[in-house]
Amino acid sequence: MSTASALPRRQPLARAADEFALTVVLLFLAVTVVRWLRDPGSALYIADLDVALAIIGVVSGIILTSLMFSPPGRRAGGHMNPAVTIALWLMNAFPGQSVPPYILAQLAGSAVGTGLARLVWGRAVSFPPVDYAAIRAASTWQPASVFLAEMGSMMVLIVVVGFFLTRPGCARLLPYVIGLSVGLVIAFLGPRSGGSINPARQFGPAALSGRTTDLWIYLVAPVLGAVLGASVDHALNRRFRTRRALVTIPTAFVPDLPQSPSASAAAVQGPFPVRRSVCSPQAISRWRRIVKRSPTSCGTSFIHRIH
Repeated sequence: MSTASALPRRQPLARAADEFALTVVLLFLAVTVVRWLRDPGSALYIADLDVALAIIGVVSGIILTSLMFSPPGRRAGGHMNPAVTIALWLMNAFPGQSVPPYILAQLAGSAVGTGLARLVWGRAVSFPPVDYAAIRAASTWQPASVFLAEMGSMMVLIVVVGFFLTRPGCARLLPYVIGLSVGLVIAFLGPRSGGSINPARQFGPAALSGRTTDLWIYLVAPVLGAVLGASVDHALNRRFRTRRALVTIPTAFVPDLPQSPSASAAAVQGPFPVRRSVCSPQAISRWRRIVKRSPTSCGTSFIHRIH
């Protein structure tokens, strides 16, 4: 039996359940914010789309960061984005066995969260301009431009994630960086390409609203951008001989390692090669003691925590 298969088999499903819950909350709050800011009958209605999306971007960034720091976010990693899950696997930072259940949980959570918002807020969610908070590009933007914008934004985001993950001292800042980045994407690309960069963000709203014409763009482009971003990250690490601490140092945004370093490496091994000699077992034990003394430094993570 391999070291990877020795991990508890129920673990991927338990963490996927956390991802499902996180995505349900994310989509419910996303639809709620749009419902109150874009419904003409709302007391908080903002007529100017650019201003509304700027505020939505700020609120969305805060929500995303908060969910990553929540107990389910700490346990599961708080991806809430299939493209992020795939990228982390390609970056040797997430176990391949957990990728399918995570993606299914995220897409299902998207649909359930959107439907829950419809039940709570009523028919106002289904009328324009709310439309279940389905993302749509500006009429002046062609599908090719939208695709490139979504793909490029996700690629840059994954490169930024990889940069922080190779520097344990900076890794604890990653939830704030992600929240800020997503907020900026929504504020600046929202009025143009839609600013989704998350297949789960668009899947539920598009399915319930019937706006499925361009759905494939918002499903495919972020994933392709994540693959390209992981490839760029791998190339940069090889070019500058960066010693990735993803598998060996359990600080913020890094897996909580099992007792065997080889088991940890096997659990998160992706398609790209990863150096095994970054830390000795003694160094790993030392980091374990540090983490136990300062549990808040571990925080949440984009990475699957292996218990």
